[in-house]
Amino acid sequence: MSNVRFIGCLHLGHKAVAKWRGFNNSEEHDNHLIEKWNSKVNKRDLTYILGDITNESNKHYHLLNKLNGRKIAILGNHDLTKHSRELLNYVESIGGLKKYKGIFLSHCPVHPTELDYRISFNIHSHLHEKNIGIINKNGDFIKDERYICVSVEQVDFTPVSLKDLGIER
Repeated sequence: MSNVRFIGCLHLGHKAVAKWRGFNNSEEHDNHLIEKWNSKVNKRDLTYILGDITNESNKHYHLLNKLNGRKIAILGNHDLTKHSRELLNYVESIGGLKKYKGIFLSHCPVHPTELDYRISFNIHSHLHEKNIGIINKNGDFIKDERYICVSVEQVDFTPVSLKDLGIER
């Protein structure tokens, strides 16, 4: 049986992000990501990668072949369109914004008015460990549950399904 999964901000081969995430180097970071991904994703699963596959480089796209399953890329701010032809050697398709089961899939979060009348949720990445919300009058952060960030930091480096996210449709 196949599943659809979501993850973003892989930053493959990115030395500074690897260090920021607590790894000794980008190889250790990338191997950890590959191991976590492959522990959950089978060859028939489809994973939407919600941007920032690398950091403005196509040198590490080959690592996508080490990740189980089929892949669709939603480009992020660190994915250069000039590398799209190369990226298509490793993913089924590339997009900028995708609607899936009434949910917008994007790299950056969509504008809140889109959630008022077009869609119920926005699965995105880009924010890494942060979330979207408001600070109430008591100074408490209240997360906006319509925004679901799947940057690797928030999903333990493992692609997640709608069921995992609590929004199975």
